[in-house]
Amino acid sequence: MNVLILGSGGREHAFALKLQESNKINQLFVAPGNAGTDKIATNININPTDFNAVKKTVLENDIKMVVVGPEAPLVEGVHDFFLADSDLKNIPVIGPKKDGALLEGSKDFSKQFMLKHGVPTARYQSFTKDNLQDGFAFLETLEPPFVLKADGLAAGKGVLILNSLEEAKAELEEMVSNQKFGEASATVVIEEFLKGIELSVFVLTDGKNYKILPSAKDYKRIGEGDAGLNTGGMGAISPVPFADEAFLNKVEELVVKPTINGLQKDGIDYRGFIFIGLMNDNGNPSVVEYNVRMGDPETEVVLPRIESNLFDLFEGVANQNLNEKSFSVTNKTATTVMLVSGGYPEAYEKGKEMTGFNDVQDSIVFHAGTTIKDGKVVTSGGRVMAVTSFGNTIEEALEKSYKSIDKIHFDKMNYRKDIGFDLV
Repeated sequence: MNVLILGSGGREHAFALKLQESNKINQLFVAPGNAGTDKIATNININPTDFNAVKKTVLENDIKMVVVGPEAPLVEGVHDFFLADSDLKNIPVIGPKKDGALLEGSKDFSKQFMLKHGVPTARYQSFTKDNLQDGFAFLETLEPPFVLKADGLAAGKGVLILNSLEEAKAELEEMVSNQKFGEASATVVIEEFLKGIELSVFVLTDGKNYKILPSAKDYKRIGEGDAGLNTGGMGAISPVPFADEAFLNKVEELVVKPTINGLQKDGIDYRGFIFIGLMNDNGNPSVVEYNVRMGDPETEVVLPRIESNLFDLFEGVANQNLNEKSFSVTNKTATTVMLVSGGYPEAYEKGKEMTGFNDVQDSIVFHAGTTIKDGKVVTSGGRVMAVTSFGNTIEEALEKSYKSIDKIHFDKMNYRKDIGFDLV
């Protein structure tokens, strides 16, 4: 069988590496892919949200399964596009349809869903420019810090956490009236700040059955000690030490089961990943947000820990017999450290030649923002590579990752030297 992965980041490289373990896959394609996927699959230079180009690729290459990496094609309805097309409707898509993708595509929808189905989450209200004064009044009922979230997709930049009431009011007006995040912030969700330690739990579901994947914690801030600007993620650890069996049992009973049952009750046929961002407050889970795909760089520590055949699990999703598939996870710890371009997450230069990554032996190097130019691997994005290692402890795994990083070079390369600092 030929399989197509949509996307170009570290997550998609991780999918490709894991899927190539299956002897059921003849050819693996990645669109558009990166310099890492180019070594193990065939890259096709199309935009994953150009559905007609995706269709052409699928038909020309006899693709029999499509795995969707990023959120944009899901929110824009790539799964629905397949189902509505007579040539594509029998090709399974791993990823929810548009109605399910609203869990990430609309913060307001996801909060309403949680409230309706009894999923623990922060108190909230939603506002537009038409009821801005009500938004100001709601902010006055909350204790700082204040959390403002753009309702729609804003490339991971649509969440503000502010300590000053005046600043929160000014930002709310900027978001809804002056379109700070474009259409995404025409509606803004204001919610109370959840206290505790953040982590993520990932679920793969066929719409009826589910498998809970390993937990992970990522590090969003650019600076050490979690200082500075938010990024797409500077590193991740799996499993999360404070997410013990008792806590994860609570997550399953209070969050996962109500979520899966809620989707069924609402008539949403959801087939794919659910990323559940959680806060652990003294052993009690609350949902910060849903995403409708795997996270990045969490994928780079979660997938390597799965010992089962990923393609077999995807077949279970497609055929709605995921419950019949075996599922096992290594008890080793995985850590990943992200190498980023100098200046990221603000302005940065691309096209920097990269060396040394082929000399890494004790870690897995996942390409993210890389491409091939004149036969050389060069940087093409802000987050460039994720270096993942295994160990019996977090410290052992991180030591391997940092030793591997010493071999990799590109101009103005930057990374955090304290990933996992709060866990060890």
